[in-house]
Amino acid sequence: MPVARTRAMALLGLSGSPVDVEADLSAQLPALVIIGLADTALSEARERVRSAAINAGCPLPARRLTVNLSPATLPKHGSSFDLAIALACLGAADGVDRASIEHVVHLGELALDGRLRPVDGVLPAVLAARNAGFDTVMVPVGNREEAELVAGVRVVAVAGLREAVEWHGGPVDGSAGAVEPILREQVPESLEDAGDLADVAGNAEAVEALVAAAAGGHHLSMIGPPGAGKTMLAARLPALLPDLAPEQALEVASIRSLGGRAVGAVLPSRPPLESPHHTASSAAMAGGGSRVIRPGAVTRAAHGVLFLDEAPEFPARVLDVLRQPLESGVIEIHRSNAVARFPASFQLVLASNPCPCGQYGAPGDGCTCPPLTRRRYLGRLSGPLLDRVDIRLVVRRVSAADLREQGAGVTTAEARRRVAGARGAAAERLSATPWRTNARVPGPWLRTPGGMRLAPAATRRLDQALERGGITMRGYDRVIRLAWTLADLDGATSPAREHVGRALALREAAAA
Repeated sequence: MPVARTRAMALLGLSGSPVDVEADLSAQLPALVIIGLADTALSEARERVRSAAINAGCPLPARRLTVNLSPATLPKHGSSFDLAIALACLGAADGVDRASIEHVVHLGELALDGRLRPVDGVLPAVLAARNAGFDTVMVPVGNREEAELVAGVRVVAVAGLREAVEWHGGPVDGSAGAVEPILREQVPESLEDAGDLADVAGNAEAVEALVAAAAGGHHLSMIGPPGAGKTMLAARLPALLPDLAPEQALEVASIRSLGGRAVGAVLPSRPPLESPHHTASSAAMAGGGSRVIRPGAVTRAAHGVLFLDEAPEFPARVLDVLRQPLESGVIEIHRSNAVARFPASFQLVLASNPCPCGQYGAPGDGCTCPPLTRRRYLGRLSGPLLDRVDIRLVVRRVSAADLREQGAGVTTAEARRRVAGARGAAAERLSATPWRTNARVPGPWLRTPGGMRLAPAATRRLDQALERGGITMRGYDRVIRLAWTLADLDGATSPAREHVGRALALREAAAA
């Protein structure tokens, strides 16, 4: 009797690989054997499949069924292979049309009553199926909306195994009636308003630095006492960023799907804000897992903002996780048999108190921390990490005089228009390159005559800082990038000496 074959998808990070699910029926003692590097959850599918098939009115034959997941060297995790295994077994027993199941990708976990449970990662799996050349995917009803976000793929949503068998032309027991679909619990998106930028009292320099960070995609560090407005400023940064591009929105939705969050019928349009607690572990920050590799905070913040409040309170090993993705925009999770790659292109915002008590430099200066303690506290942020931060800002508490003299602040709408104009100017200038924001332009291209090299008169002060060791080569390049952003905000065609000076001052402000 020929082998029945259908398809499933194995996910490793956001990348998916097609898996051939083959079933062979032989005249031996009844058994269901699954081979092909399956993990524990997948190996347990044999019990779920047998019970689900009986309760769905299409029982498996009392003979030996051998299911092979090919390629056998590819790691396979989770319960999303249940539906493909069940249909392959039924195909081997002539319970469904073999030709029908062979060209369809099947995703879904079976309940014992024959219903299909929604599974995580359906959106990236459907994307991978389309990229592999498949045009039809069968998913649980609870995953219909996110599967339909992928254009060019026919999505067949079924409530249970019985409905899947009927769709593939197989007979079922008429006594088994229709089942209620299992839907994914909908977790409503937070509707909390982060507030308007005009709510920030005083701190005009901090507001201008925030606009520059949004305009160029620059990383930002803020040092100041409690109550100075660091968290308020960071919470308003995502509102200044432009809407996500279609490919970015699809990637953000795929990350949410893989992380177990519900994905609606509409792609997200706004950049995400991720703010892990300072007790987060390295795995929580970078991602990982012993069985299934899940995205961490740096990946959930992709195309958005990663805000670390009380940054010196994070363990040093957790902060060091950020160094590689800050440069490359991706993060790799290595395991003994696989390497998962996740996007990690985010804007980093660090907020720090100036000392353990937080009062150093505040009005009245009630700080009792010795100088060595203050240095050690801020020294928890390593030099290599801070060297990757473009803007280092000192945020001071607002005084009563500042409040009396304050006029109408810059609104979010006004700042966002400025950011959009600056980003448009940068995108036009970089249209012949693979980069679209100033923060992503590599250093060598900034310094070559054919790239964006500035005149010696404009960079004289910066050159002197490099000569005396006050700035590293990486810092030199980051100052030039920030200078281009400041020029774009001012509508200048190229940074002048004052733009480079302001950029250097913004980088050296916290060290002053």
